[in-house]
Amino acid sequence: MLPDYHFHTIFSGDSETPVREQLNQAISLGMKSLCVTDHHDYDVDSPIDFTLDLDRYFETMIQLKEEYKNKLELRIGIELGLQTHLEEYFKNLLSTYPFDFVIGSTHFINRKDAVYPEFFQGRTEEEAYLHYFQVTLDNVKNLSTFDVAGHLDYIVRYGPNKADFYNYDTYQDLFDEILKAIIKKGRGIECNTAGYRKGINQPNPGPEIIKRYRELGGEIITIGSDAHIPEDLGADFHRAKELLRSAGFTYYTEFKERRPEFKPL
Repeated sequence: MLPDYHFHTIFSGDSETPVREQLNQAISLGMKSLCVTDHHDYDVDSPIDFTLDLDRYFETMIQLKEEYKNKLELRIGIELGLQTHLEEYFKNLLSTYPFDFVIGSTHFINRKDAVYPEFFQGRTEEEAYLHYFQVTLDNVKNLSTFDVAGHLDYIVRYGPNKADFYNYDTYQDLFDEILKAIIKKGRGIECNTAGYRKGINQPNPGPEIIKRYRELGGEIITIGSDAHIPEDLGADFHRAKELLRSAGFTYYTEFKERRPEFKPL
């Protein structure tokens, strides 16, 4: 089983899963390594506390790395909620804590959660998606505090009609800008399989975006389930593997000490 490079535990505000349950599930699936990436969305207006207790997180993960060292290689990551005004905060955070891997995701816009129905009020679905993608572009152009950009068309999971009227061609020029900005910085993207479970029958980003990323010269791509419960860990990774191959990839990426490691598919 390919290693899961996007999953959550009780350290995330939206998960109640003990870390050991995720690690034991990974072992049962045959994973040799994986990277925990709990949420850290700082300076947001949310009823859920998405800030990460970083000291306790590292203390726990270092202990578990030792405990599981003969069964599984645990790498320590984080999913940062990108907001451009937090650049200096992110730089200080990442210089303080020795992460193996950093996902940079667009979750909150103007400190508001983009998945809530309020984000779509007063906008057509297309206008809402465009706004989300424009903010994503601003984030990846103006911030370098990430290794891969998380679930690029994530917003489609939560639209009123989800992907029913979502057409990649409508947004291709904007996605080209996003992908070129990511590649120029030497960063990557992820193939996030949660979309298969969230009713859109495709990963995030969708197949056309992953293929276009490869056409533009993109090389770094991780695979993650975005699991918040053990049953979702590694979900649909066989589909992700075939999708990456069809897009022209012969490898996927793992990270250690913020450096990419390319492994054959």
